[in-house]
Amino acid sequence: MLQQPHSPDLARLVARIRAWAAELGFQKVGIAAPDLEADARHLEKWLALGRQGGMEYMERNRAARVDPASLVPGTLRIVSLRMDHLPHGVSEAERVLDDRSLGYVARYALGRDYHRIMRPRLQKLADRIANDVGPFGYRAFVDSAPVLEKALGRNGGLGWIGKHTLLLDREAGSFFMLGELYTDLPLPVDGAVSAHCGTCRACIDVCPTGAIVAPYELDARRCISYLTIEHHGSIPAELRPLVGNRIFGCDDCQLVCPWNRYARLASEPGFTPRAGLDSRNLVELFAWSEQEFLQRTEGMALRRLSHERWLRNIAVALGNAPRSAEVLEALAARRAHPSSLVREHVEWALQRHSRGAEDRI
Repeated sequence: MLQQPHSPDLARLVARIRAWAAELGFQKVGIAAPDLEADARHLEKWLALGRQGGMEYMERNRAARVDPASLVPGTLRIVSLRMDHLPHGVSEAERVLDDRSLGYVARYALGRDYHRIMRPRLQKLADRIANDVGPFGYRAFVDSAPVLEKALGRNGGLGWIGKHTLLLDREAGSFFMLGELYTDLPLPVDGAVSAHCGTCRACIDVCPTGAIVAPYELDARRCISYLTIEHHGSIPAELRPLVGNRIFGCDDCQLVCPWNRYARLASEPGFTPRAGLDSRNLVELFAWSEQEFLQRTEGMALRRLSHERWLRNIAVALGNAPRSAEVLEALAARRAHPSSLVREHVEWALQRHSRGAEDRI
């Protein structure tokens, strides 16, 4: 960390930070102290139960995750920032989910990669602070390091963590992304807000795979977002019918949440859907070559997938799609794919169609 600036008027600085953040496209700012003791206990329990699945990095970096000052020495405060991502002009999510011939992509991933949108804005915010108060210590993060961003956002008053384990704001729902500035500035902190889930369990009941095993407890091993994005191997056969037509992520727990009636549309044009991926036909997507996949997803979060896992996910969705000559031909065309992972899921889909509709969901 660099030296502290000389006696800034911290309350006035916070007001300026909020104004600068708004100018840079952020919708809300919260400031918290680096106290995550209760969250550390929750994380330890979650890891002990193995609910992280194949995300070994969650265990490997757990010390830094629950102690911001060990990740960035000298950290006194965390400035958390919210950016709404629900795009304008997007095909209605429920309609796409109901049409099994279409591929569903999580709403946050339809446009430009949020890392690329938010990270430069955080740097600009840090630059403005430095111009105002002089050199100060900071590091900026956008889902790119061992950071408990939801807990820090909660502590800074950006919302409460709902039963689906996502951050919720009474005035904006949950369709937003988070970024952080770890800083050595002793800024005044914001108070946490009260929780407002009450007796509602809509998110628990709607989860296709039962991944929300109890209020505030998520088993990533059953979560469709984990299975279609983070998981590199075979999707468990018993969960494949439940994946439906979700080919990258899942929004079901958010779509059903009553607080998302207040979700705000993105002001950032970068979140506008690309390549028609808000309602694209599965057969068309399955036909993309690796070069086409790389070209059409350039600069998008979808590039986290390899072409191999892209085909794996779509093969599962085609296995859940209405049986048609077009679907069967598309699957047969990939039957001899060089990847054993793709071939396995293609064979599952073809066998599912050959068995008929008796085991379909």
